[in-house]
Amino acid sequence: MSRSAVAETDVPVLAVRGARKSFGAVEALRGVSLELFAGEVHGLVGENGAGKSTLVKILAGAHAPDAGRVELDGVARSLDTPAAARDAGVSVIYQEPLLFPDLSVAENILMGRQPLRRFGRIDARAMRARCSQLFDGLGVRVDPDRPARGLSIADQQLVEIAKALSLDARVLVMDEPTAALSGSEAERLFAVVRRLTEAGTAVLFISHRLEEVLELCRRITVLRDGALVWSGPSEGVTVDDLVGRMVGRDLPGLFPGRVHGSAGRDGVDVAKPEESAAAAEAGSRRVGRGEPVLEVTGLTRHGVFEQVGFRVHPGEIVALAGLVGAGRTEVVRAVFGIDEYDEGEVRVGGRVLPKGRPAAAIAAGMALVPEDRRGQGLVMPLPVEQNATLIRRWALSRFGLLSRKAERAAASTWLQRLGVKADDPGDPVSTLSGGNQQKVVLAKWLSTGPRLLIVDEPTRGIDVAAKAEVHRLLAELAERGVGVLMVSSELTEVLGMADRILVMHEGRLVAELPRDRADEESVMYAATGAHTGHADTGHRDAGQGEETR
Repeated sequence: MSRSAVAETDVPVLAVRGARKSFGAVEALRGVSLELFAGEVHGLVGENGAGKSTLVKILAGAHAPDAGRVELDGVARSLDTPAAARDAGVSVIYQEPLLFPDLSVAENILMGRQPLRRFGRIDARAMRARCSQLFDGLGVRVDPDRPARGLSIADQQLVEIAKALSLDARVLVMDEPTAALSGSEAERLFAVVRRLTEAGTAVLFISHRLEEVLELCRRITVLRDGALVWSGPSEGVTVDDLVGRMVGRDLPGLFPGRVHGSAGRDGVDVAKPEESAAAAEAGSRRVGRGEPVLEVTGLTRHGVFEQVGFRVHPGEIVALAGLVGAGRTEVVRAVFGIDEYDEGEVRVGGRVLPKGRPAAAIAAGMALVPEDRRGQGLVMPLPVEQNATLIRRWALSRFGLLSRKAERAAASTWLQRLGVKADDPGDPVSTLSGGNQQKVVLAKWLSTGPRLLIVDEPTRGIDVAAKAEVHRLLAELAERGVGVLMVSSELTEVLGMADRILVMHEGRLVAELPRDRADEESVMYAATGAHTGHADTGHRDAGQGEETR
């Protein structure tokens, strides 16, 4: 992958000059300027709340700047509506997909631009052919006739990308396009980006994966607290350089070391009343020892995954790795009881868990932080404090009546423990940044005192500082005896956090790698189907051996 070459002209195809934007007393942008050139990929980075999303919405025509201007080809242009932005050739791919769930993939992509036959009838065949062409260009397979409802986050993102490409945009703004993609899917996307820039498209690439930004982008702009703090060529810049400019302060290591025993004075405790004796006792054990908290044997859902088996011990972090579509999310949803399965068995603490019953999973001490935090983990219009106590509302009630005082106190405790930054816990959770929304989901589940925490893409779409905090939290929970099952598409996260790595390929568990024998090459080798050995199919426990870190 190589950085795109900037076009010969010195006139940017799009420029933002001195943009300012306030929401009440909050100044989201403070005199930000940005230039995008034809044939160039320009990176935009910053912590959540730095002003990136506000800038993107100005380019998309969703917000008008309070001061400053937008220029196209050197001429001031008013992008006062989304339609005006699209007509000007600006297309935005947002971090959170915006699809009509009951329409097909093809209808979502070509909404309002469907090819027509005689008498104004929609040409469904031509529409499918156009969408298939777009997906072929992306190097992926998505059925154009499939309803958008039920698509994974990754497939929803691909539909959004295809929609943007169908508009033949001059400027393509990509807001976290690879957040839910694994390495190979991201590489295919980057190949498309290179073809676009070779054809003269200007691309603004926003990502918290700083390695991708440095690899793909010719120039980078850094925002902090709504202000431009640095902009320049990416050549010679390191990840540490970007992090320092983004946060403006010392940042703890992205992957914390694991010290057995106490997590320290500032550690995060699991709620005491529900804490199991096994979990409390496990804090002094070596990782991977003792009776497993979770046993999955021969789990099969026909056409999705088959004969999946593994164990998770108290105090152990086990990662499910693999390419998007390998079946990782589907497996953890089945384990938790959200989806039915056809064969197999799930045991928690030695007891068989009835399938298809999330309430039974919760009662057994399981917790699930889903991949789609906005759609499945939170009720976006509800206040922060109510989201943080959703699972425990009955426990906080007396005689069937919810005590608002008890709810507020319980929420406050966990919001403080996890460092959630909210102006007012009574504000809608939709007003929080992505990292703080993720912490609210964690608060909701940790308040139940789980013995097993399942986290699906725990750091998708959050900034590097919030990512480090989530990693620290997971490590501390493991130190205190909680078993952690993690699904992640980020190989660096898998390698940095997991004690054991289980690799899936096309619905099968194909490899199990201990921490000290895993690297990017071995994981990807297995994830692409090149390696089918050493799988734990439920008949043995390859994690019983001594493991060190």
